[in-house]
This record gives sequence, C-alpha cells and structure tokens, in this order.
Amino acid sequence: MSQYDDRLNKKAVALKYDETQNSAPIIVASGMGYVAEKIVEIANDNGVPVYEDNSLATVLTQMELGKEIPPELYQTIVDIYAYFLKYSPHTPQDTPASAEEHPVQDPSPEDTAEDLSALQEES
Repeated sequence: MSQYDDRLNKKAVALKYDETQNSAPIIVASGMGYVAEKIVEIANDNGVPVYEDNSLATVLTQMELGKEIPPELYQTIVDIYAYFLKYSPHTPQDTPASAEEHPVQDPSPEDTAEDLSALQEES
C-alpha cells in the first residue's frame, strides 16, 4: 500500500461534550483522507488528546455533524474519556484522589468491537 492509500484510508472524528447543553457527546468534526489528517493535526496543535480506533472512527464518520453519538456508543466513549483522564499529564500532587481510588481500564478493542457490532446490526 502506498503512502497515498494510507492517507486516503485515514478517518478522524472530533467529539465535544458539554453537560450543560447536551445529554451526550456531539460530533463537531469528521473527515477522511486529508481532512482527517487536518483534524488530528489541529487537535495535536491545541493539546487535545487523540485516540486511535479505526472501527469506531468508521462508524462515527458515517454520522451527521452536530448530532449526539448514539446510546450504543456511550460506554465506549466514556471509557475513552476516562482513559484520557487517567493519563493526563498531572504531577502526583495534582492527581485527584478519586482517580487514584478508581483505576480506569484501557478500553479494549474487543469491547469496542462488540459495541460497534451492536450498532451496525441496528442500522
């Protein structure tokens, strides 16, 4: 596969969650190829964490911008958010006690695949 095929196959989705405005995260950017690369570049330039999951990106890129993610993906997205909270660059004195008391499991590809299978079956 050439570097151009790799570029064309890239997918990226940006989510935003504001509990005061939405009941679930919403899709604020989505794209494939060059657009996906720009989404990731902008995220990196602005200190926004990036999580790579091609299966999840495939499903999310098929959804409409500005819409909330479907309930079937809530747990997967929560696991990813929790993963970033656990690995945020805090010094030990800055780490909240609750984060130390409740360790977060890295979302496994198997769990994500099960969530995505259920979503695709419903479509």
